[in-house]
Amino acid sequence: MANYYVLLGPPGAGKGTQAKLISEKIGVAHISTGDLLRENVKNRTVLGLEAQGYMNSGRLVPDDLIISMVRERIALPDCSKGALMDGFPRTVAQAEAFDKMLQDAFNAKIACVPCIEVPAVLLIERLSGRTMCPNGHVFHQVFNPPAAEGVCDECGAALYQRDDDKVETVTKRIEVYENQTAPLIAYYDQAGILARVDGTQQIDSVTAQIFSALGIDGA
Repeated sequence: MANYYVLLGPPGAGKGTQAKLISEKIGVAHISTGDLLRENVKNRTVLGLEAQGYMNSGRLVPDDLIISMVRERIALPDCSKGALMDGFPRTVAQAEAFDKMLQDAFNAKIACVPCIEVPAVLLIERLSGRTMCPNGHVFHQVFNPPAAEGVCDECGAALYQRDDDKVETVTKRIEVYENQTAPLIAYYDQAGILARVDGTQQIDSVTAQIFSALGIDGA
């Protein structure tokens, strides 16, 4: 039977890193719904064109459209053993629709929902300290500073900070996550499938906690 998982965590919690490690370890597809949306728009699929219409007019892409994209994606052969969802669902309404879709279309359900928890003050430190060069090399003022301030170690280009990584933007992103996701965390907790993970630890420790929650050997 296919196993489906939902990975929760605020911006800066390290979901992308953990999702890659988890999907490789348990042999299921890693589905980032942000990437899925961009791919549909780029490939000009029927769903992508419909989504682009909403995006171009500044409106949110409706839940049923996102669900349709997810349904098409997990029907592909690489999801035969299940999938790890990253960035979806974001709300209780999406979670309820996803549960129904899994049950009705795939006779499946979500096995576990690891939730990486990191205090907001640490998230702001992690995200607002990031700088990068035009060639994509990433540094951090505290955790990975360049040898020469403001200069990329790899190519010598000037470093800059993305708008998404500025303190004001980071703070807003975290607030949006907390407002949208707090009810979602309660939803999965009530269902008995939420696993709280201490995201302040080192990467390998966070991975070990998640593997333990999933009931798999981390070796």
